[in-house]
Amino acid sequence: MPRLRLPSFRALPFVTLVALTAAGCSKDEPNPNAAPVSSSLAPAKPKTDAGKPYAIEAQDAKVSFMMDAPIEKIFGEADGSTSGELFVDPEDITRSTGLLKIDLDKLVIYQQKRADEKAEFGERTKSDLQNEHARNWLGIGKDVAEAERTKHRYIEFKISKIETAGAKNVAGLSGAERTMKLDVTGDFRLHERTVQKKAALEVTFVMEGDKVAKVRVKSAKPIPVSLEEHDVRPRDTLGAILQKTADELATLGKKVSKDAMVSFDLHAKPK
Repeated sequence: MPRLRLPSFRALPFVTLVALTAAGCSKDEPNPNAAPVSSSLAPAKPKTDAGKPYAIEAQDAKVSFMMDAPIEKIFGEADGSTSGELFVDPEDITRSTGLLKIDLDKLVIYQQKRADEKAEFGERTKSDLQNEHARNWLGIGKDVAEAERTKHRYIEFKISKIETAGAKNVAGLSGAERTMKLDVTGDFRLHERTVQKKAALEVTFVMEGDKVAKVRVKSAKPIPVSLEEHDVRPRDTLGAILQKTADELATLGKKVSKDAMVSFDLHAKPK
């Protein structure tokens, strides 16, 4: 699965984010533009007898996102955060399935700022306060009840459809490493909101003889994730919505990215 753009909090200039956080709390009203609340996605199952299970290796997993804005760029990294299972059908890769999970507890936020749109961006830095605010936006802040944190802790992506204009059978390719370009559609769940998402992937099969010994799944281009669709917005440490959020964000709408552009690089081995 892919480089994601996380919720717009990363695109907000840091000073603005602090101001919003200090604004106070109001009633946690539903966001009319957010996707419906949904439960966790069901585990993936193989479509065919040829679909063999491969486990994602967390230690090799890299997930990141970037949110671009005129004054401040926000970056997120969640290396070692991914788990899950793929059922790979080497005879017809479009019949493969899988469920991936990303642990947001491992997410770290960085920023790169400049004085104005004519100045050069400074070095990338990490702010502990900004990271604390990001966790609040995602509903996994330190003071959020454990039951609520559990609901929000993981991003999930369940594959429902795979398409390719090239070969479908791994045996039809040659070499010790065989690569396919795939368009994958599936259910993407973040912050209890599920939407259908499409991702362009590059999948490489590392062979040992005629068997697939390892699968590498890499995003071919960043995947846009809408903060609004997933109801990711300014919250306090307990998860309550902050005052004046809608008006302030609307004012910033022309200057701030509302999408997080997500990318990923994963490895999986036979179970």
